[in-house]
Amino acid sequence: MTIFEKIISREIPAEIVLEKENLIAFRDVNPQAPVHVLIVPKRALPRLLDAKASDRELLGDLLLAAAEVAKKLELKNGFRVVINSGPDAGESVPHLHVHVLGQRQMSWPPG
Repeated sequence: MTIFEKIISREIPAEIVLEKENLIAFRDVNPQAPVHVLIVPKRALPRLLDAKASDRELLGDLLLAAAEVAKKLELKNGFRVVINSGPDAGESVPHLHVHVLGQRQMSWPPG
């Protein structure tokens, strides 16, 4: 069981920002920006490479939730949405999740 599954089942506390039937969004405990929220599907999907056509609605819901979180947290000057897939990308938990980062100037290229 991943740390995200433990947060979803409320075994581990988290500062929840948004919750819907199929996803949960909470503040990252190791933030990389003043606002750093993780959006996690409640159904475990290890990574983006494992997604199938049948996951299309869930993937769309994750991006729509990112926009909803940004509006709710008033990220009016912009925000970054990141999905890490695999260890070389910095993925540390094998459960698909979206990072929403904001309230600081982002550089390019990332990493």
